[in-house]
Amino acid sequence: MKKSEATRMNILQKAFELIYVKGYKTTSVDEIIATTQVTKGAFYYHFKTKDEMGLAIINELLKTNFKSTFIEPLDNTDHPLESIYQLVYGILMENDLLKVEYGCPTSNLTQEMAPWHMDFTKALNELAERWENAMITCIENGKKEGSVKEHVDAKEVAIFVMSGYWGVRNLGKLENSKSVYLIYLKGLKNYFQSLE
Repeated sequence: MKKSEATRMNILQKAFELIYVKGYKTTSVDEIIATTQVTKGAFYYHFKTKDEMGLAIINELLKTNFKSTFIEPLDNTDHPLESIYQLVYGILMENDLLKVEYGCPTSNLTQEMAPWHMDFTKALNELAERWENAMITCIENGKKEGSVKEHVDAKEVAIFVMSGYWGVRNLGKLENSKSVYLIYLKGLKNYFQSLE
């Protein structure tokens, strides 16, 4: 990686960490510059505006992590509902990068930016659609293989899982406790058992 590319990635990573903890709107470019220890000129060499940097965080950092965490575990599985459950369990209970007190970074950005910034809305919606489509494909394959009941509406299940996940992340943030995650996971397991 060239020095310029390494500097850009360092800015994105450090900015993401600040934004995840403090929020997008309350994190200033000056704070990002101080944290990354780059000059203001170096920051603006890589990003014309804070919003350009914010979109790069979504498109260059979140999409890559999102793919490995939310999409790939659902590829070519023989047990789709168990795979979806294990994915959600893992990101709620075992993922060390996602902290209960800060919620879900994608959900946070959606709540903070999507209503006011169309480019953010588009980029974040693309992430949500990728997860939704991965679950739909996974469930449809399960229906064909007989591990999921034929009448199950795959899109309905995907929307239910996503909305529950984002909602419980917010509840966890409010309570600063993973105990609410366990309640959600128990309900999700019971729901999935009814679909097998």
